[in-house]
Amino acid sequence: LHRRPGHFALTPAGETLYRESCMLFGSISRLPGLMAAAETVVTGHVAIAMTSHVVCPHFDEAMARFNTAYPEVTYSISITDSAEVLSRLRQNQASVGLCLMREDDPMLDSRILFREFFGLFCGPPHRLFGRSDIGIEDVSGERSVSFQTELESGPLYLVRQLRERVNLHPEPHGLSANLPEVRRMIITGMGIGALPVHIAWRDVDAGLLWQVPPKDHLPAVEVHFVVNPRRSLNPA
Repeated sequence: LHRRPGHFALTPAGETLYRESCMLFGSISRLPGLMAAAETVVTGHVAIAMTSHVVCPHFDEAMARFNTAYPEVTYSISITDSAEVLSRLRQNQASVGLCLMREDDPMLDSRILFREFFGLFCGPPHRLFGRSDIGIEDVSGERSVSFQTELESGPLYLVRQLRERVNLHPEPHGLSANLPEVRRMIITGMGIGALPVHIAWRDVDAGLLWQVPPKDHLPAVEVHFVVNPRRSLNPA
């Protein structure tokens, strides 16, 4: 400072210090607002485990809205069987799961996402393909292919009951835990098999599948949205 009677002024060094101090004060005074804005940016990772061929428009719409609202969040989607989906959720290896459930799991929270109806289909090499004059008696005794989870205690036990209802051959000619592979076995003529009707109709229209009786009172299988309430959550 320059000081003398009746005069008070900053030296060049003082002016520099004052200017820098004002800038520093301004930066500090903006910190609360900047930090509040930063806290509104949601980040994190969402690990989704699901069974194969989950076709659910309202789930896709929810994902699209979430991604638009929180663009900094990242995702991973793994496809596996329902038992493994539930296992990963119990072990905190997945954020959410989409799968079949035979009964409630005490460690997990679940809600029904949608219901899918299963019908019986055959492929082009099969003798019943393209025929509209067939009844249940024509299907009786035919070879079949099935999901591994059609076991009596599995989540697709209702589909097993459908196969028994029309008296398909009791020993499956082919087995898979994966829907695309069951579809492949049906299309190649290995046997009659059950598929979700809303998924199979595209192949029916394309001439790859043909639905056989019964076509009413089809089993409804529930697909669940599952989370682990004990999981430590990131902001996403």
